[in-house]
Formats: sequence, C-alpha cells, structure tokens
Amino acid sequence: MTTHEWPDDVRTLAIDIGGSGFKGAILDAEGTMLTERVRMDTPYPCPPEKLVASLVALTQDLGERHRVSVGFPGLVRGGKVRNIPSLSRETYDGDSDPALEAQWAGFDLAGALSHAFSVPVKVANDADVQGCGVVAGQGYEFVMTLGTGVGTALFLDGRLIPHIDAGHAPFRKGETFEEQLGNVVRKEIGNERWRSRVAKALLAYDRFLFYDVVYVGGGNAKHLHPDDLSRKAQIVPNTAGITGGVRLWDMDN
Repeated sequence: MTTHEWPDDVRTLAIDIGGSGFKGAILDAEGTMLTERVRMDTPYPCPPEKLVASLVALTQDLGERHRVSVGFPGLVRGGKVRNIPSLSRETYDGDSDPALEAQWAGFDLAGALSHAFSVPVKVANDADVQGCGVVAGQGYEFVMTLGTGVGTALFLDGRLIPHIDAGHAPFRKGETFEEQLGNVVRKEIGNERWRSRVAKALLAYDRFLFYDVVYVGGGNAKHLHPDDLSRKAQIVPNTAGITGGVRLWDMDN
C-alpha cells in the first residue's frame, strides 16, 4: 500500500521506544490521539525478540490501526538497526553487553514489527519522529532530545535529513554529548550543572550546524529553564515523540 492509498480516516499506531519506557497511542490523520497513551517500563535485558513481543502486548487493546510508526533510540537505516546503545545493556544504567550488541546489529526491526502487527511499519530514530511532530518546515531546524541519552535530528525546509547520531560526537573534556548529558550523569551532577552543560551543548552544535532554530525535547527537557537557553531554542513537549508518528509517513527518511 502506498501513502496516497491510505483511507481518509487512517489510524496510525505510534510507538515511542525509550531507555526507561515504551509508550504508544492511536492517532488520527491529523496526529491527534484517539486513545489514551499506554506505557510500560523498558524491560532489561531487552533483546530484539523481547522488544517486539513487549510492544505487541502493550498496544494490543488500543484497537484498529492501518499502519505503525516507531521511534527507536538508535540508528536505523532501511528499517534495520545499525547502532543501539541503550537497549544493548543488561541494566538501565549498565555498560553495553557484547552478546546483546551482536543480537541487535543489523536486526530488521521494521520487518519483524510488520510481521507481528500485520500492517506496514516505519521505524526511525526517536529524535527524527519527535522532530516530525514539532518542526515548522522553514529553514534549517535542529532537534535535540534529552532522555537516557542524547538524540538529534535535522530538517531542511520541512524535509527530514538522513539520520546522523550527532549525540556521539565529541563535546568536551574528551567525552561525547551523550556522555556529558545523559540521564545517569544528570543524576550524578545535579540539575543545575546539567542545565549549564545543555546550554553549552546547544552553542557547540550551532558552531558547526548553523541551525535556524533548535527544538529541545525528551523526558529530561522538563528540567530545563527556557531563560537558560539561547534565543534560537524552544522546549517542546515529550508527547511529540508520539504525535510525530503521522507526519513520519510523509517524510523522506
């Protein structure tokens, strides 16, 4: 089924996979939630088969859906997993496990979910999906999500640019953006120091991206103060990780 063949009342099951929780809801054609958002804690360890089974169980009572959109906390190309830092851990705040990394590497997540749900599935990085829910479609727009790690997405005049895991780029003191801003570190250093790092990170990204606007979302965006950020920054609701699931189908990704 191609995009133009969707019914006018197309129902999209939108799923947001996070390091701490899985969330899902049914959206109408305009991206409005038709159901309550359901949630479960992320199970650890979480190999691919457990992820698929957990998502099916979580959303089975939400009703009819014509298609599924999935925001995934890692690098996905062509529906296949290329990098998965958060779910390759035995525990939420543990180190990556080589056996889990091997199971995730190259896994056809879109194919497995399409088979499990019996409808077409699109899988994209979770920051890409969140960006689909908030970008204005004008100029060079940058999205940064702050949760278990750091997600990023880029849009040019409303078109989703192929994903780059810029959260793993070098930032300061020999560490990456993710290592400096992740949730474990936030808890260690406290919100005040963490907010200062976020402000520095936005400036650092702007030095080589030259973005027109940056949207800051994710579960930890609630700890930020708008006055601490640059004039280019906007804090956006975490629900965009769900509501962006409709617009994802209209994006090139």
